[in-house]
This record gives sequence, C-alpha cells and structure tokens, in this order.
Amino acid sequence: MTDEADGRFAYDGLDRVLHEKARLGILTALVGHRDGLSFGDLVRLCTLTDGNLSRHLDVLAGDGLVKITKGFSGRRPLTTCRLTAAGRKRFREYLGELEQVLRDAAAEEAADAEPRPGLAGA
Repeated sequence: MTDEADGRFAYDGLDRVLHEKARLGILTALVGHRDGLSFGDLVRLCTLTDGNLSRHLDVLAGDGLVKITKGFSGRRPLTTCRLTAAGRKRFREYLGELEQVLRDAAAEEAADAEPRPGLAGA
C-alpha cells in the first residue's frame, strides 16, 4: 500500500457522541420533527427506559445538540426535546461521514470481486 492510503478508513468524522446506538436513534427520531417530540414519544420510538433516555438526552443537551423544554399540557408535565440548529448541522455532517463509509465499503467489495492479474490459479 502507498502512503496515500494511510488513514483512508480512519473516519474521523464519526462523532462519538452521535455514534452511540441510542443517541443515533434519538437524533434520527428528532430530525424529522422540527417542533420536537415529547419525552414519552421518544421512549416509545427508541424503546428506551425513562432513565436511559434521560441519561442520553443529558449527553446530547450538554453538547448543545438538543434542547429540552419542560412545561405542562393541561395539568400534566410535558417534556419536549428538539434538535438545535447546531445539532441538525452536526447530525447532517455525521450522516455524510456514514455515507462515505458505505461508498468505501462498496468500492472495496467491488474491487475484491474483480479478477486480479497475476493471481489466477494462486
């Protein structure tokens, strides 16, 4: 391999905060809901416990990716979560990096399927 290939598959854009499975699910759920989703909706959509969701939302909010608003719907407490503008941008960048992983994997697989000169009969 040449030096040009060094780091080709490092994928530094795979953000560790976003890459965790539960947080990836939360962000994916929120990206299609500009007005946000209730805490209960996120629990249901992501199949997380209240405590687990709360912990992941704390990480995302601490990094400025989501905004958590506490209020009431009638007399019932209502917690709403939504992506911030910075969170939406960072999530798009992360998805772009994942798309690059897919392109690279497909190219590597296609290259592996091509017959290589000099290797026939090896």
